[in-house]
Amino acid sequence: MRRATEPGPVVFVTAALHGDELNGTGAVRQLIQDDQLELRSGALILVPVLNLLAFERHSRYLPDRRDLNRCFPGSVSGSLASRMARTIFDEIVGRADYGIDLHTASVRRTNYPNVRGDLSDPKVEMLAESFGTDVIMNGRGPAGALRREACLAGCPTIIMEGGEVWKAEPRIVEIAVRGIRNVLAKLEMVDGDVELPEARFHIETAKWVRAEKGGFLQFHVGPGDFVEKDQPLATNTTLLGFERSVLISPFDGIVIGMTTLPAVSPGEPVFHLGRLPKGVKPKAVDRMRVSDDGLESRVVEDLASNLLVVEPSSDEPAE
Repeated sequence: MRRATEPGPVVFVTAALHGDELNGTGAVRQLIQDDQLELRSGALILVPVLNLLAFERHSRYLPDRRDLNRCFPGSVSGSLASRMARTIFDEIVGRADYGIDLHTASVRRTNYPNVRGDLSDPKVEMLAESFGTDVIMNGRGPAGALRREACLAGCPTIIMEGGEVWKAEPRIVEIAVRGIRNVLAKLEMVDGDVELPEARFHIETAKWVRAEKGGFLQFHVGPGDFVEKDQPLATNTTLLGFERSVLISPFDGIVIGMTTLPAVSPGEPVFHLGRLPKGVKPKAVDRMRVSDDGLESRVVEDLASNLLVVEPSSDEPAE
């Protein structure tokens, strides 16, 4: 914990609530080691690994196979997960005025950096807007999730999703560190300005595009790409390269997340698309991002380098 001499808000920043999600751990460690991070007011609780039992096993889950992020606020007499949740809730959430919880995609998936929170709460919206990702997803989160239960307990909390499990990806860590510093600056806990991308928008609805047939995918878009309605997202082929089907975008949107595994079975999720707000055009916001030449553009390039993305063939549906 870091404390300032002047009174102010208490903010918690947690990572590795799922023990295999390490990008947040990299970000929190960077803040802990930063001698230039000086608080003007308030206090900062930094937790690089929240779920040590899962972290030691390189696993999302606890040894009893429970998901700790479905067990809050927990109880003192329940299961192992429930008791851990109760301790975390009392010792961290109960001492804080605001919270930031850092996550990644699950196994064999990657996420473009985005912030999620219940935007009907003005304090949560303030956190989400000031964090500074260009994508902000509106939602309370699942029952038993840390951020949902923290908000119900009077501690406005957001999460950031970004990157893959088992990695500390430099650009994702950079986004997380910038976002945390932005929140601290917004709360006047540190000196400095809030750094925001030029284009930002709220996502109210999202949809998983699933494989209709088994096969091997040729990806045509990557994480963070803006897509238009009916645009080809991936071509499903046989192992010899013969086309079986084409996945297309059901609406104008952005690729929030996607599989990193090109081999698929029928029904498996491939692309997680966020629907762009009415009036927001994919090409316009894409041009804005490119012209801004900021961190978001570099993140898109880095995430795409982990995938084989190819242009769709000319006989696939037109954009």
